[in-house]
Amino acid sequence: MIDRFRALLLTQDNGSLQATVSDIHVSELAERDVMVRVEYSTLNYKDALAITGKGRIIRDFPMIPGIDLAGEVVESASDMFRPGDRVVSTGWGVGERFWGGLSQYARLDADWLLSLPAGFDARSAMIMGTGGFTAALCVLALQDGDVQPDAGALLVTGAGGGVGGVAVRLLSRLGYQVHALSGRPELEDYLQQLGARDLIAREELSRDAKPLEKETWAGVVDTVGGKVLATAIAQTCSEGMVAACGNAGGVDLNSTVFPFILRGVTLRGVNSVTAPADLRERAWNLLSEHVDGEFNRLLTDREIGLNEVSEACESLLAGRIRGRIIVNLSKS
Repeated sequence: MIDRFRALLLTQDNGSLQATVSDIHVSELAERDVMVRVEYSTLNYKDALAITGKGRIIRDFPMIPGIDLAGEVVESASDMFRPGDRVVSTGWGVGERFWGGLSQYARLDADWLLSLPAGFDARSAMIMGTGGFTAALCVLALQDGDVQPDAGALLVTGAGGGVGGVAVRLLSRLGYQVHALSGRPELEDYLQQLGARDLIAREELSRDAKPLEKETWAGVVDTVGGKVLATAIAQTCSEGMVAACGNAGGVDLNSTVFPFILRGVTLRGVNSVTAPADLRERAWNLLSEHVDGEFNRLLTDREIGLNEVSEACESLLAGRIRGRIIVNLSKS
């Protein structure tokens, strides 16, 4: 076991946030069940908000961010895992309340870990990460809500991002008619390669919605929130479902009760942070069945090292990233 390792450390001085790649002594890690040698992490919207300080994600400092990680168990005091086991972790407050995955080593509670699902290595698991996992949860929500492939057209908002891209792929592979909403027209070919029937300009939904609009969508995966979500709800067909998982477009929801009491629309919130183990296994199994190497190549925007994380976060928040950014912890 090594004594020191590298990690992205967030500190705060007089209200000023600093993100630096630092040497950490292993004794500084919290006493938890399992130590993991982290091979890959990834960047999510929440990570970018935390690392740039543009969102109140982290309250206690110092903090190692990174809500996702995948790697190898090197020490374990739990019967659930042994040294050499390959594992993945998403959510549970890791990278927010507990030191996270943008680090070469991490100590975690055993309950926060899953054995690496079949068909995944650490790199491909982090191409999915919380983004892919959340997309799978949204798809499962639609399926559990009995939204069938023959019910009609489905909408995925924020389709150029990681969650949206995976949702488009999964739904198209499952036989749904998927329409992709994005503010970047240059992504049309990419989204069609993922399986979208067509690209809808963000402006068509990012506006004040009427209480009820033309019934258009049998189901919706919304990663945006705000006005886009309100308009999508107003356009959802009778007995349709909207799975909502994001707020990049705002946290307010200016809607009425009409879609719910006159059309029977269901608004289903999707929380990836504390999803129970059985649901996590279902989501990863769904990804395992429908994710392949070609899709991973399409979805991956870039692979970076710790020194490149801060700059990549700015690009992510500015909407300049297509798909996913993965972080190789062995890369400088």
